Amino acid sequence: MRLTATWAEYCSPRIEADADWTAEIMIRFVHTADWQLGMAPKFLNDEARARFAAARIDIIGTIGALARKTGCDFVVVAGDVFESNQVDRATVRRALDTMAEAGLPFFLLPGNHDPLEPGSVFRTDPFLSHQPANVRVLEGGGPVVPMAGVEIVGAPWLSKRPVRDLVGEACRDLAPVEAGVRIVVGHGAVDMLSPDSRSPQMIRVERLEDVLSRHCVHYVALGDRHSTTKIGQSDAIWYSGAPEPTDFTEIDAGNVLVVELDRGSVGVAPHRVGTWHFVDKVVDVNGSEDIAQVANWLSDQSSKSTTLIRLAPVGTVGLQRKAMLDVLIEEEGHRFAAILLRASRSDLVVMPQDSDFSDLGLSGFAASTVARLREQASGHDGEAAQNALSLLYRLAGGDPG
Repeated sequence: MRLTATWAEYCSPRIEADADWTAEIMIRFVHTADWQLGMAPKFLNDEARARFAAARIDIIGTIGALARKTGCDFVVVAGDVFESNQVDRATVRRALDTMAEAGLPFFLLPGNHDPLEPGSVFRTDPFLSHQPANVRVLEGGGPVVPMAGVEIVGAPWLSKRPVRDLVGEACRDLAPVEAGVRIVVGHGAVDMLSPDSRSPQMIRVERLEDVLSRHCVHYVALGDRHSTTKIGQSDAIWYSGAPEPTDFTEIDAGNVLVVELDRGSVGVAPHRVGTWHFVDKVVDVNGSEDIAQVANWLSDQSSKSTTLIRLAPVGTVGLQRKAMLDVLIEEEGHRFAAILLRASRSDLVVMPQDSDFSDLGLSGFAASTVARLREQASGHDGEAAQNALSLLYRLAGGDPG
C-alpha cells in the first residue's frame, strides 16, 4: 500500500517556496549502507537462515526509530540495499513497508549488488508499484533536494563492472555551494585502502578531499566497506559499515552513523544497531583440559541464537580428544546460529595412538584400513586421512571421554 502523501506533500514542512537558502542551516541525518536485504548464508540451516534474513528487514525499523529519536531529517543508504537484482518479491514488499512505517525520507543508492541496469530491482513491478512516497532512488542525473538548503548527489552503479570512478565523476562539475549544504552518496572501494589502487573504478580520495576543501561538497557518504571507517584526513568522508554484519572478516560492522552537518562543521556519531554477531576464535587444543576451556568459552557467549562462531583449533591430539572436540562442536552447534571450523587456519594435528583403537576390537578390512590411514595421516597431506580416522573412530564406538 502506497503512502497517501506525495513526496512534495511529505516534505512540505521543510520545502517552502519562499525559503531563505542563504540562511545558516544545520541538518542531521542517518548514513547507512550495505543492507543486502535477502542475504542468507548457505552454511546456516533453514531455521537460522530465515531468522538471519528477517533481521536484515527488521533493522530498517531500528534505523527509523533511531532517526526519529535523534531528530534526523532523513536517511541515506549508500548502496547495496538488496543482495541482488533477483531478490524475491516478498523481501522487496517487506522492505518498502518497513520504510513506509519509519515515517521519514529514505534515499536509496543502487550499488554493485543491485546496480541500476536493465532488470534492476528498482525498476521491477514489486518495487515500483509499492514504492511509498517517502522512498526515493538516487538514479543520478542531478541533485535531489530533500529539504530547503540541502542537496543530495547520488553516484549510482549502472552496471556490475564500471570502468571509471563513479563518485569522482558525480563530483567533477560541482560548483562551490554558496548557501546550504551538499551531500554526495557513493559506493565502492577507495584507492587508499585497496591493493589495486590504480584500477579505474577506484574512488580517488584526493578528488573527494579537493571538492570538500573547495566547499563543493560538505559530506561524502560511502558504502561497500562493511566496517565503519573514516577515510583520509577529513572528518567528512565515511563508510558507515553494514548495520548487520555479514562475515567473520568485518572489524566493526553493525553500526549506522548519525551525521550532524552545517556549512562549517561536521559531526559523526556511530550507533550500534546490529543484533547478529560473527566471532572468529583461535583455540589451543592439546588435551581434555583445553577442550573443557573451549566448552566454557562457548557457554559464556551471549546471544547464542544470533551468533556464528568460526573456530580455528591449534594443537596436537589423539583420536579420542578429537572425538571429544567433534562432539562438543556438534552439541553446541544446536545452541548457536552455527559453529564452523576455519579450515584455512586450522593447525590441529590428529596423531592416532595405539590406545585409540586397542579397545575397539577391529579386525580384517577395518583393521587394515586403520593401518593404511595411520600411515597416510603422518604424511605431508594427511588431513583427509586424519579426518577419516576420526570418523572411523566414532563410527566404531570409540569413547570420546
